[in-house]
Amino acid sequence: MKLINFVLNVIWLFFAGLWMSILYVLAGIVCTILIITIPWGIASFRIALYVLWPFGRTTRVRSDAGAPSCVGNVVWLVFAGWWLALGHLATSIALACTIIGIPFAWANLKMIPVSLMPLGREIVSTDDRFAGW
Repeated sequence: MKLINFVLNVIWLFFAGLWMSILYVLAGIVCTILIITIPWGIASFRIALYVLWPFGRTTRVRSDAGAPSCVGNVVWLVFAGWWLALGHLATSIALACTIIGIPFAWANLKMIPVSLMPLGREIVSTDDRFAGW
């Protein structure tokens, strides 16, 4: 299974992961420069690494996430989340035009919720996704 994940990640990196990761890094840099939005910058850098190499990993809601995460997600959605979600949507449309790209288009669509609401989520290995529940 690890070999399959590696092959999928390499293909993903070439067709979607690299440029989507660059968008997340740019959002993280902007959030870090604005100082008040450093927590959003940290979340953006974390998601950039996930988007760069997603197969074999998934996201789950943190059990200790509360109202501050909800409020922070609304702020993120207004300022950065919507255009990152549009990037995922555009990439998925482009990938869906080929038969081989359909699974990668689906993976892009599955990343839209985390691009819209990143706070209160954690990235875990698919082997560990149910640990701690």
